[in-house]
Amino acid sequence: MLYESMQAVVPPLARAIWRPVVDGVEHVPASGPVILASNHLSFADSVVIPIVAPRRVVFLAKEEYFTTPGLKGRLTNVWFTALGMLPMSRDDTKSAMASLDTALEVLSRGQVLGLYPEGTRSRDGRLYRGRTGVAQLALMSGATVVPVGLHGTDRLQPVGSRLPRLARVTVRFGEPISTAGQYDGVAPGRARREITDRIMAAIQELSGQEAAGVYNERPSEG
Repeated sequence: MLYESMQAVVPPLARAIWRPVVDGVEHVPASGPVILASNHLSFADSVVIPIVAPRRVVFLAKEEYFTTPGLKGRLTNVWFTALGMLPMSRDDTKSAMASLDTALEVLSRGQVLGLYPEGTRSRDGRLYRGRTGVAQLALMSGATVVPVGLHGTDRLQPVGSRLPRLARVTVRFGEPISTAGQYDGVAPGRARREITDRIMAAIQELSGQEAAGVYNERPSEG
């Protein structure tokens, strides 16, 4: 109920204020499990994508957003829950496996999962090498992967900024990538790497970013 109420107000208002440029929404399948695999420039990315996507998008967000004490913490909890986000712990292997199970559950319900293969936000605007979790999810769930290229969200809410600013944002949805039956007989590790590289190449084409060629490491402050 809270999600439906927020969706009736927030997306139209946000689109009216920021007037995002959106291309390729027709590439998002109307039904069935879908992974929206996007580049990651800003905290605002997880708000922008659900605002413009034609279907409800579920993101996994840091557990701290749901557990911070006090009034600010409660408000943040309500906000993230209303946006359809689910808490995720990323401190150890056990937590990572639990997050994978949560993501698979979302896809098993035929929903849309938002994912950042880079793992964390780019601090320098380059596109970092994708981690293979996105491919593992696609192979295990049979979900279609739709690459997404974001541009301008780093100006909408720069790293370290608490509130969004007025900035023009562009969101491009690319052609769907299916893995069904294409990697039968291929070694699992090689299949995950090849699929991930295909996805990242599509994201780069949509975003126009320079490829960093290395993994993006999470900063110590999280």
